[in-house]
Amino acid sequence: MTTLANYLNTHANHPALNDVITTVTDVGKTISQLLRKGALADILGEAGNQNVQGEDQKKLDVLANDLLLDALAKNAHCAGVASEELDDATPANPDGSLLVLFDPLDGSSNIDINMAVGTIFSILPYQRQGQNSENSDFLQAGNQQLAAGYLLYGTSTVLALTITDNVVMFSLDPDTNEYVLIEENVQIDADTSEYAINASNYRYWRAPMQQYIDELIAGKTGVRGRDFNTRWVAAMVGDVHRILCRGGLFTYPFDTKDANKAGKLRLMYEANPMSLLIERAGGAATDAVNRILDIVPNDIHQRVPVVLGSRNEVAYVKDLHVKHADK
Repeated sequence: MTTLANYLNTHANHPALNDVITTVTDVGKTISQLLRKGALADILGEAGNQNVQGEDQKKLDVLANDLLLDALAKNAHCAGVASEELDDATPANPDGSLLVLFDPLDGSSNIDINMAVGTIFSILPYQRQGQNSENSDFLQAGNQQLAAGYLLYGTSTVLALTITDNVVMFSLDPDTNEYVLIEENVQIDADTSEYAINASNYRYWRAPMQQYIDELIAGKTGVRGRDFNTRWVAAMVGDVHRILCRGGLFTYPFDTKDANKAGKLRLMYEANPMSLLIERAGGAATDAVNRILDIVPNDIHQRVPVVLGSRNEVAYVKDLHVKHADK
């Protein structure tokens, strides 16, 4: 039996990175316990305020954010922390060598209906040791990530992690409270017949995305010549986990529903860590045309369109967008 601690000591060869990952995943154990208690722990319902994105916060949104922030601030290797829930990054330990970004509870609207939610995290190098970290220190392209992963709190708690050139999965053993290795080399099939998208926004999409979905819906009777299935968890963690387990495509494309949110997902907290996982599992991740991991951010709360999953399907979406642009 390989535990997370065993795996990190064997594969990471980076004591600071190991320690920060351990801090995040230990907090994940606490969040998992709170979710299992649900209403008994008084974590359901609204917190009564909004986050920096203008979204209503759930009670556990706030609690998970505070738990992660407090734990990482105490970690000597963590120079700064950025949360999706907070306006600005929080300086931690100036002598630390790492920066951590997180979405404390992705899919939090699922909490009250007992559906899957998760924690997403990304770890970057810190270049100005000895000085307090600032927002600008976090503005690194996703290809600079030293590690990324998520904790999925579902029927079981699962950790997906990448620290080298592959993706591994662990399951939290409720008897020992240890993360145990369950998959050593996650791989995504290049082709798929399964996709995830919020179809209610169809009227706001660009023409090539509308064409793409029209083709999938046409199935055997259309140009694709085969039927496709729709799956939608309404939490990126759940949809990405399904893709890592059995392939597929997930997209939250550019839309015109809200001029300030043309891309709904956050580059630093969601798109970058998930793209690193997907690419290292053999998939692809773009904004419909450009590689997500090559985007140099201009703001820690920057939003981007996302198309990720089985690489041939991601390439097909890109081709439609390029052809449309050429016209």
